[in-house]
Amino acid sequence: MKFLVLILLLAIVLVLFRSLGAVMGLGPAADPARAVKSLTLRVGLSLGLFLLLVVGALCGWWRPHHL
Repeated sequence: MKFLVLILLLAIVLVLFRSLGAVMGLGPAADPARAVKSLTLRVGLSLGLFLLLVVGALCGWWRPHHL
């Protein structure tokens, strides 16, 4: 399960840099519509990761730290 969380974090960072390239106009990805799609995908991945962490904590897949 930790591997899935790491993969999602890596995907979020990669999509963020891809959208940065589209916003800055670097290379063939200089398209505003592509930037919006990339940022939408990043928001979706972030929400999915958050839900995975909440469901995992509720189901006992991992235990959050007690501070």
